[in-house]
Amino acid sequence: MKRLTTVLALAAFAMAISVAAFAQGSSDTKSGSTGSSVQSQSTQTAPSSEGTQSMSKKTTKEPPIDLNSATKDDLMKLPGVGDATADKIIAARPFKTKAELLTKKIVTRAEYSKIRTHVIAKKAK
Repeated sequence: MKRLTTVLALAAFAMAISVAAFAQGSSDTKSGSTGSSVQSQSTQTAPSSEGTQSMSKKTTKEPPIDLNSATKDDLMKLPGVGDATADKIIAARPFKTKAELLTKKIVTRAEYSKIRTHVIAKKAK
């Protein structure tokens, strides 16, 4: 009997919270001239402007850096790549794939996960 009472009390409490949340959410959309609708409209337009900004960043994406032909300065522009790592990359050339950075133990797995989308390994002619 105690369990049944506890379960019913919890169910009533959960229902009361969900009804309150639903009522609060629907009041924003029903009122046309209140400040809350202005807030919801500005909230709705903010993500779309951020989406536009992120799309423009994607379109101006820099091309990947070729591990086999990049200069030391180009390699040092990669996230997490310093002077010593750039020297290791140059000394280990040529690379068949960018994954050889891991197999040749030039970078750690964490460093590789930062730079893998920014590099390629073109085959030498």
